Amino acid sequence: MSLPQPPVHELLIRDAALVVVDTEREIPGGWVAIAGGRVSAVGGPGTEPPAAEVLSAGGRLVTPGLINTHHHMFQNLTRSFAPAVNGSLFDWLTTLYPLWTALDEEAVYLSAYVGMAELLLGGCTTSTDHLYVHPRARLLDAEVRAAQEIGFRFHPTRGSMTRSVEDGGLPPRAVTQDHDEVLADCERVVAAYHDPAPGALIRIGLAPCAPFTVTRELMIETAELAERLDVRLHTHLAEDRDEETFCRDVYGCRPVEYFESVGWATERTWVAHFIYPNDDEARRLAAAGVGVAHCPSSNMLICGDTARVQELRAMGTTVGIGCDGSASTDHASLWLESRTALLLGRFRGGPQAMTARDVLEIATRGSARCLGRADEIGHLRPGALADLVVWDLHEVALAGALTDPVEAWLRCGPARAWTTVVGGRVLVDRGELRLPALTDNLRAHHRVARSLQRLA
Repeated sequence: MSLPQPPVHELLIRDAALVVVDTEREIPGGWVAIAGGRVSAVGGPGTEPPAAEVLSAGGRLVTPGLINTHHHMFQNLTRSFAPAVNGSLFDWLTTLYPLWTALDEEAVYLSAYVGMAELLLGGCTTSTDHLYVHPRARLLDAEVRAAQEIGFRFHPTRGSMTRSVEDGGLPPRAVTQDHDEVLADCERVVAAYHDPAPGALIRIGLAPCAPFTVTRELMIETAELAERLDVRLHTHLAEDRDEETFCRDVYGCRPVEYFESVGWATERTWVAHFIYPNDDEARRLAAAGVGVAHCPSSNMLICGDTARVQELRAMGTTVGIGCDGSASTDHASLWLESRTALLLGRFRGGPQAMTARDVLEIATRGSARCLGRADEIGHLRPGALADLVVWDLHEVALAGALTDPVEAWLRCGPARAWTTVVGGRVLVDRGELRLPALTDNLRAHHRVARSLQRLA
């Protein structure tokens, strides 16, 4: 009688310095087995199961993939645009809006493809995107096509602007849309691309840009539509002092009060930045279940302040990490955002205020909760989607870092992804992207970026 044979997994990643399974479990010298696009088993040295493909982590740190909760990928076409780099948020926007009027399907596809490639190199396996500029039809479709070609886990949000400069807003008429046009296209893209099934690669959210770029009616009806379609809601909130002035002048209240009055204070909502609430406002939104995307680099570059992350978390707020637009942050590395969050948290609160594990929890478990995916991503427990990163730091940078691979991950550096796996597929291998179309798309991206910037 033959003994039952152990299952053969599709992929085994072994020989890690440490596998971070979740915030409660870490395995020194561990391994992760993958089958069917999900984590099938985890364990310690000497217990590795058979697998069709075996990759060695080479003594490196293995973590769940980082999750980006706020981005504007189209902005990498105007990265570090000289006339805009030293203005306030509103100055920055009004300088760049005229360039973005030229966006078309090709531009959005290329910016999304390049943006996702950059995110993969920085250890990101899932990202949202806030595409709120729609000078032409079917732009979100182009982003989804890029994600599908790459195999990237993607939660794009159908953004919108309806209040042009003629209506008391900031953007030119060319990048705004009619109220009914926005809502109709929101329904269309959800029907076309939103996948509510377990393991989904693509899920759609609805995302009016900000209180100063859409009407009150659109905010209300978008929240109602999200409830009916059972999708998530996203917007900017309390990002800038000018936003507070605008809300007082136009709506007679502060931004958070306005946000609550239009039906957005629900568990299906997460907001970007949330820098300027008072304590009572922050507690109210925490109680309502509203999540926050923390974007430290962008905040420091163009806003002058940043979210009180640990205070918000102590109130019960779900906080995730976001890199924000590539024309405000000018990079799309979630490792760099995570390190900045660590430094900024300690700068604000003292040496006990933030640890590397706090930041890793924010960038994985917290971000997953913001996107409504905490059951499937942000951890490496068996059954989780097989989204993970093997991190590489040069041996010179790690010299002497012998006691704690997680702290060394952010305190030393720079780090990059040695291996990035999404749904069991290796998309970064030995630090290089496995994307055959990348060279051609980079060349085309350069052409399109040059043509946009000539409009200035």
